[in-house]
Amino acid sequence: MAIDRHSAAGILAGHRLRPGAFPGLPEALRPPDLAAARRLQDAVHERLSARLGPRAGWKIGCTTPVMQRFLGIPEPCEGGIFQANVQESPGRFPAAAHHRIGVECEIAVRIGRDLPPGAHGRDVLAAAVDAVLPAIEVVDDRYADFAALGAPTLLADDFFQAGCVLGPPVADWRGLDLAALSGRMWVDGAEVGRGHGRDVLGHPLNALAWLAGTLARRGRGLAAGEIVLLGSLVQTQWPAPGARIAIEIEALGRVEMET
Repeated sequence: MAIDRHSAAGILAGHRLRPGAFPGLPEALRPPDLAAARRLQDAVHERLSARLGPRAGWKIGCTTPVMQRFLGIPEPCEGGIFQANVQESPGRFPAAAHHRIGVECEIAVRIGRDLPPGAHGRDVLAAAVDAVLPAIEVVDDRYADFAALGAPTLLADDFFQAGCVLGPPVADWRGLDLAALSGRMWVDGAEVGRGHGRDVLGHPLNALAWLAGTLARRGRGLAAGEIVLLGSLVQTQWPAPGARIAIEIEALGRVEMET
């Protein structure tokens, strides 16, 4: 039975705009599967755009087997990023404006031309990327018990997405081996994690290919100017209020923010 997307989207979007522990949707409004979740996500995006500006791009989460097993979901999940929540380094996302703020170390790409819906290969996608950027994804565990919500509800709510801080775009990136690039994260000067581009589905552009294929099944393509966060190279960190966070991606640069 189809859910009332209008009501469900209103609840999810309303909660996103105020901090607090979300207990979950009423049973009758919960999306039963990932297909229904994506239809609900579209409705949530329409509501959020009215308050946060247009969707500026996408994040990809749940890209590692350990997270997929933990959440009981066999594939990555995408979420929208909205214009009001995109900052340039150095950034600031106050912890008080979130329920439980988290940070991730990411390689991001900027799409340089419109790509029509399709299952595009890595070469086609690489040709469409006009810059690669180091990025901090800001996430928010805004739930009373996220494990109890189920993957469809988390997907409809953009999979923890709260914003991002971007480093300078690197246009001359095509000579880089993105899979081999190392990334590190520091919280208040102490290193808390490191990883490599290959930790994201074997290659960061594999994540972009996954997103392109998933969007195609929704009748969507990638648009010029969109930013895509491809997945974290290190485990999510949950810093205290007032913490200073820095990430550095080899050959791409450094990004800083505070909570």
